[in-house]
Amino acid sequence: MSRSDKTRTATYDQTSAGETTADELVEMIPALRIYARNLMRGADEADDLVQETLMKALANVDSFQTGTNLRAWLFTIMRNSFLTRVTKRARERVGSSDCVSGNVICFPRHDAQIAGNRLMAAIGRLPQTYREALVLVFLMGESYQEVARITDCAIGTVKSRINRARNLVMEDLGARRVDDLIVVNH
Repeated sequence: MSRSDKTRTATYDQTSAGETTADELVEMIPALRIYARNLMRGADEADDLVQETLMKALANVDSFQTGTNLRAWLFTIMRNSFLTRVTKRARERVGSSDCVSGNVICFPRHDAQIAGNRLMAAIGRLPQTYREALVLVFLMGESYQEVARITDCAIGTVKSRINRARNLVMEDLGARRVDDLIVVNH
């Protein structure tokens, strides 16, 4: 046999051995999945582990010794990959109790917005004299004395208008107490 014939034969043997190993790898996938599902928590993580194992096996197929136990070799790769993940997770604790990612930064405002809109609509339906007194005291922060001066009426009249305005708004919104009208914004 010439030197070129020996080279061709050696190349053929390596190729056929590589193909045989690749075929055997495919046949091992169900067993790898079963083992991975026993190691991992979820099916998705188990499938990722199987994929990682197969990628490492294919990348290092030349280090596999023909005639040895392929199943044991693959399970060793999988177990080592699993242990590497466990070690990495222990180092990189994500979402621990002191992690701020679980804290709500901004509370939803839609409930307060809806309640505020309903309240303003009810105030808008008040007779003008009641609405004016209520807006000046509660929205503008004016004192009863100042509202009496602005509206050119007695302070008792201002108090009476505000009381009637409150009662009409509560009735309009179906509230039993004034506290039921307060819009709380977190």
